[in-house]
Amino acid sequence: MSKKHPIISVTGSSGAGTTTVKATFDQIFRREGITAVSIEGDAFHRFDRAAMKAELAKRLEAGDATFSHFSYDANELEKLEDIFRAYGDTGTGETRHYVHDDKEAVAYGAAPGTFTDWAPFEDGSDLLFYEGLHGAVVNDQVNLAELADLKIGVVPVVNLEWIQKIHRDKVSRGYTTEAVTDVILRRMHAYVHCICPQFTQTDINFQRVPVVDTSNPFIARWIPTLDESLVVIRFRNPRGIDFPYLTQMIDGSWMTRANSIVIPGPKMDLAMQLILTPMILRLVNEARRA
Repeated sequence: MSKKHPIISVTGSSGAGTTTVKATFDQIFRREGITAVSIEGDAFHRFDRAAMKAELAKRLEAGDATFSHFSYDANELEKLEDIFRAYGDTGTGETRHYVHDDKEAVAYGAAPGTFTDWAPFEDGSDLLFYEGLHGAVVNDQVNLAELADLKIGVVPVVNLEWIQKIHRDKVSRGYTTEAVTDVILRRMHAYVHCICPQFTQTDINFQRVPVVDTSNPFIARWIPTLDESLVVIRFRNPRGIDFPYLTQMIDGSWMTRANSIVIPGPKMDLAMQLILTPMILRLVNEARRA
C-alpha cells in the first residue's frame, strides 16, 4: 500500500462484469477531477493468441487439461507485482494492451491477438486503476493484495457468470456455445484455485444474484437484467460503513449480516457511487497531503 500513490484493483473472472464496474469508476474519476492510470489484466498474459494456442496443445499432449488464462503461470504476475510496487513507491510504471479484435487493431495499430509495445505511464496521475483476473492474488511467488489500497471483487453467482460469458463470446467473438463451454470446463480448476481465493482478500465484493431461472446457463436465450437481479455487497471490514445511511438512500435495500447489504439490481450503480466515492476521495486526498 502507498499513501502517496494509491492503487485500486478490480478483480473478477471472464464474464463477471468488471468492465461495467470500470465504467462506474471512470464516471467517478471524471466527476471528481481525478487523473487515473488504467491497466488491464489482459496486458499481463504471458502468451499472445498464437503462442497460447501452441502452449495449450503442448499442455494437452502432456496430459494437462486445466491450463488456461486463469492459471497463474499463464500470466506475468511477477511483472504486475513489480509495476504495482513501482507505482506505489514512485508513481511511475508501464503497461501495454492486448488487442482482442479488428476494432482494437485499428485503435492500437497492432494485429488482433497480439500485444502492443510496453509504454510508460503518463505523468501526473492521482492513482493507478487495475481491472482484470488477478488483481488480488496471494501465492508463493507474489502478493498483489498487500500492494493495492482498495480491492473490489466482482463476483456474480457462477451460472450468471457463465451466461454472461457465453453471450459475450458468441456475440462479440463469434464462438459457438460448444466452444465457450469447452473453455469454461478447461478453466474450472484454475477458477477454483486461482480466482476464488482472491475474493477473501478483497475489501468489497459485489455479487449479482438473478431472481429468474438460470439453472441451465448453456441454453439461456438472454442475460438476466438488473431488474431481474439482486446484488449482495459484502465488506471485509464493516467498520466505518454507515449502513443506516445506505439503506435509507437505496430504496429496497436491507442488511443480511453485520458486514453485508442486499440491494435491488437497478440500484447497483447508485450503491457503487455512494460507497466508493468517499473511499476514492479519501485515498486521493491523503495522497495529495503526503
